[in-house]
Amino acid sequence: MPAGKNVWIHTCSYPKNEAISIMNLTRKTITEMARELRSNPTPSEKILWKYLRKRQLKGYKFLRQKPFVYEQIQDKKYFFIADFYCAQLKLVIELDGKIHDFQKEYDYQRDLVLKNLGLKVLRIKNEELVDMEEVLERIREFY
Repeated sequence: MPAGKNVWIHTCSYPKNEAISIMNLTRKTITEMARELRSNPTPSEKILWKYLRKRQLKGYKFLRQKPFVYEQIQDKKYFFIADFYCAQLKLVIELDGKIHDFQKEYDYQRDLVLKNLGLKVLRIKNEELVDMEEVLERIREFY
């Protein structure tokens, strides 16, 4: 393997049968991947981001598409990219579209991994965004 290269195992929001894929990536490439996701948000991500950006919730800073490396075995690194993250609250917010109806076990395992990192996970279904005040109240419960 060329110097400076690592084998990363990327787990993200894919159907269960594609939950783990192995790619040769550098950390910069993971950052670029997160940037690409930030550049192409889903309609639901755009809606929630309007309320989370610029420290609008009690001054807490939220990030979009935040990568988390949760394990390294030799030269293989395992990571997730969270939809939204607040470091001060140690809170990950995941927006769940229809695909998540078919990957409940994968989401459950992912949540366990994130919780083992000391993070709290809040899952919000896309259709819940129609009542934004209720969504924001659920987020405020983590203050």
